[in-house]
Amino acid sequence: MSLANTVLWAATEGEEATPNPLLPATYDIVWSAVAFAIVALVFWKFVLPQFQSMLSERTETIEGGIKRAEEAQAEAKEALEKYRAQLADARHEAAEIREDARSQGQQILADMKVSAQAESDRIVAAGHQQLAAQRQQIVAELRSELGRTAVDLAEKVIGEQLSDDVKRAGSIDRFLNELDSVGADSGK
Repeated sequence: MSLANTVLWAATEGEEATPNPLLPATYDIVWSAVAFAIVALVFWKFVLPQFQSMLSERTETIEGGIKRAEEAQAEAKEALEKYRAQLADARHEAAEIREDARSQGQQILADMKVSAQAESDRIVAAGHQQLAAQRQQIVAELRSELGRTAVDLAEKVIGEQLSDDVKRAGSIDRFLNELDSVGADSGK
């Protein structure tokens, strides 16, 4: 007999006498199945429902948070659009106000120029009137002064006194008229 046959014979003979180490005994399998069933039942009755309720709460919380975030985002977008619209309106209104102010400023400036020109014309006219009045007053004063001087000279030349006021006034007027006619003829 060879060594291989001997090993084979020993292996076949030992099967009946020794149990398979990979297969547990029947009573171990039964009691393990009962224990597993009890643990599975407890898990199924108590742990799994709590786990499911906790998962559903978390799902609702997360979904509610997402929904609230989406709503808040939509509100923020809407508020942003309103803000942008109001900003555009405010810019447009500011441009209109600036344009109105510019046109009013130009109108006020034009009105001020017109009123300044009118005031200037009034002042110039008043100055001309005052100058004419002063000229007439100076001419009248010069006439009377010239008349007196002429009478004094005439008295010295004639040697007689022209004391009569009527004579004096007539002589003065006659002298001044002659003087005016001489001045008018020389001016031509």
